[in-house]
Amino acid sequence: MTPQRRLILEAITRSHGHISAEQVHRQVVREYPEVNLTTVYRTLEVLEGLGYIRHTHVHGEAAQYQRTGEPAHQHVVCTVCGTDQELDVSVIEPLVDELRERYEFHADLSHTAILGVCGTCFARQAHDD
Repeated sequence: MTPQRRLILEAITRSHGHISAEQVHRQVVREYPEVNLTTVYRTLEVLEGLGYIRHTHVHGEAAQYQRTGEPAHQHVVCTVCGTDQELDVSVIEPLVDELRERYEFHADLSHTAILGVCGTCFARQAHDD
């Protein structure tokens, strides 16, 4: 393992919740200024392939990475104000089961976010109409 990869792995290990490649890069360059962002992305890809991390895309933003040892969860994102809330996976497990039973489709919902409008924005829009 190269010193750069070791620092990238340490940055991921220290993180709690989601972290972007850019955030990892900012942490690593403090100790190893020669590391470029491409190296970070390649290393994150390797770590994901090894099952150490997973990624998710939340409403058009850059991928966010999280250790696989952390509890699985989804996100609900308001398309109006951008509010992002974690959603317990148990809420969508019936959907996964239904997709498997009805369509013989084995969904992997670990890389998604559910988009919609939060209660505050919905009430504001209803009031404006």
